[in-house]
Amino acid sequence: MRKISKIEPVVLPAEKRKKAAVYARVSRDTRRLQHSVSAQIGYYRELISKNPDWEYAGVYADCGVTGTLTVKRSEFQRMLADCEAGKIDIILTKSISRFARNTVDLLETVRHLKLLGIEVRFEKEQIHSLSAEGELMLSLLASFAQEESRSISENIKWGLQKRFQSGEIKASNKHILGYQYDEEQKKYVVVPEEAETVRRMFQLYLQGISLRKIASTLNQAGQRTVNGCRFTEVSVNSTIHNEIYAGDLRRQKYFVEDPISKRKMPNRGYLPQYYIQDCHEAVLDRETYTKVQDEIARRAALARRTCCFSGKIRCGICGNRYIRKKSTVKGRTYVYWVCRGKKAAGMTCANINLKEEELKQNYMREFGREAFDEKDFENQVREILVLRGGALEFCC
Repeated sequence: MRKISKIEPVVLPAEKRKKAAVYARVSRDTRRLQHSVSAQIGYYRELISKNPDWEYAGVYADCGVTGTLTVKRSEFQRMLADCEAGKIDIILTKSISRFARNTVDLLETVRHLKLLGIEVRFEKEQIHSLSAEGELMLSLLASFAQEESRSISENIKWGLQKRFQSGEIKASNKHILGYQYDEEQKKYVVVPEEAETVRRMFQLYLQGISLRKIASTLNQAGQRTVNGCRFTEVSVNSTIHNEIYAGDLRRQKYFVEDPISKRKMPNRGYLPQYYIQDCHEAVLDRETYTKVQDEIARRAALARRTCCFSGKIRCGICGNRYIRKKSTVKGRTYVYWVCRGKKAAGMTCANINLKEEELKQNYMREFGREAFDEKDFENQVREILVLRGGALEFCC
């Protein structure tokens, strides 16, 4: 006799809801743009709540930061860390340009998230990163976003040069030792107490005091920089070189090399500079300022150049120059370079020391030379930047 048994239906477990997060960014921290971010956040929060397959995983919003460099966006980095921790399954964002304007950063980030199984949805472009055509479309559209950023940067540079040519005074540094920028008067005004510190600095230098000793003297007197820090050789040197204390301004001393890296470079003839005389009250009379500049030139001429590396190695951590040192161990002499920040009062730079022989080997490897030639090095290299961890960047 046939036996019939009943197989009960298997109730499959409900699919786990996906954790959806929101990323928003604006490049300037203004009230209008803050309202824009709030509107974006409100819209996406409601969108997530209406989708039964999603659960809200939070908001990540960067205000007043560039889209060309992801490393400078703290909320973006926090979001990536939460992705690694498994707290996010889907990222919703308004557009590609809000997520990243740098094509390389965008694709690297999206590919990494893809490996983690995390989808990025760009609403304006209607692109889902996990779809088959997603990466191709992202690559094309991100290139347009990057070029748009470059175009905006060029327009800003053009506008700045026009303002410089017309003599218009605007300041990015609102507070410089001895001066505070007045928005109504559109010029720098003297801060009396700080101006006395500046005058003392110049007077000590004319008395033949070294930069290190001047910094030490000011620190012992309890005087501080505008940021409340102790004075260093670098800060004193920067002050006594600054034409602002004679009542003048030199515009475009530095420039941004490109809109993607945002790297600031000293303007050594790459772009025109504009010198504006008598545009605000001077802290020093012009005669004193001129004497100090002559003294700076005199001391520089007396400083004998001992090596082709002298003055060309700069610390990427504290900004100080490297100085040459010698030591003798068991009759053998070793030559190496040390960041001056390790020796300056009140500073403890952690950057590494460099053996001179290794510097030469690095240069030969970088420039494809079979032997080291000092003249060749001086002609090729303007500066060596020592990054954190000891990596070297040769600036030509």
